[in-house]
Amino acid sequence: MELPSSRPRLIERLSALLMREPEDREELLVLLHRAFERNLLDADALSMMEGALAVSETTVRDIMVPRAQMDVVDIAEDPARIAEFVVEATHSRFPAIGENKDDVLGILLAKDLLRFFAGKEFDLRDSLRPAVFIPESKRLNVLLREFRASRNHMAIVVDEYGGVAGLVTIEDVLEQIVGDIEDEYDFDEAADNIVLDNTGRYRVKAITEIDDFNQAFGTRFSAEEVDTIGGLLMQHLGRLPKRNEVVQLDGIRIQVLRADSRRIHTLLVDPQRGLSLAAESADGTS
Repeated sequence: MELPSSRPRLIERLSALLMREPEDREELLVLLHRAFERNLLDADALSMMEGALAVSETTVRDIMVPRAQMDVVDIAEDPARIAEFVVEATHSRFPAIGENKDDVLGILLAKDLLRFFAGKEFDLRDSLRPAVFIPESKRLNVLLREFRASRNHMAIVVDEYGGVAGLVTIEDVLEQIVGDIEDEYDFDEAADNIVLDNTGRYRVKAITEIDDFNQAFGTRFSAEEVDTIGGLLMQHLGRLPKRNEVVQLDGIRIQVLRADSRRIHTLLVDPQRGLSLAAESADGTS
């Protein structure tokens, strides 16, 4: 006869900890952190729970690939040249456009080009899958449900005027929960650490070295005690910042786009907004 384990199972221990139902999200997060401190949850589990809670407060605008950085294929291009571009870009799906990026005709799956190289009858326009268009304001939890229901993996993001603002994939959404999903084609090159988006703001990896950040934004942050901009932010706050937290440093507005219980991943840097806020403060206006 098998003896019952003397150590309570994880679900029993969590149930005991959550005996009193939390009244709001903040209290739930406090309880989850207590569970982590008492070794009822490991860091990965806590990070994923935080990410799952955060997606309902995060919009597509916060994580989308901006229009300027979209890799697209021209419907009028020769299939052989499109194939060369697909190989270089290493994506599996591409918006296919007509006259410009506002004219998205559909989504090309890279595997559909195999028909062309196999000598089969191939028409690029007929091979396109329907494009899904969503607003910038859509919440990620809603989008994830729609992705799962429709089995789509990509959506085109449009602004309030109907123009294309960017694109988002199911991988982008899942990364908000489980962290970065890397494959053999992902590179961590310094040149990609600071990227301008179509709003005039910059998406900056937290691992960006302070010297590179200073050169990009004309700041004079010291690199004597910390090496990265993420480390500088934690040093300034004296703690790990939360997602969407905003900090003003040397006249620059820095928002934490992605962070978990262990580290900061991505920042949104707005030099002009920071300068305008500083000016308003100096003038005594709000």
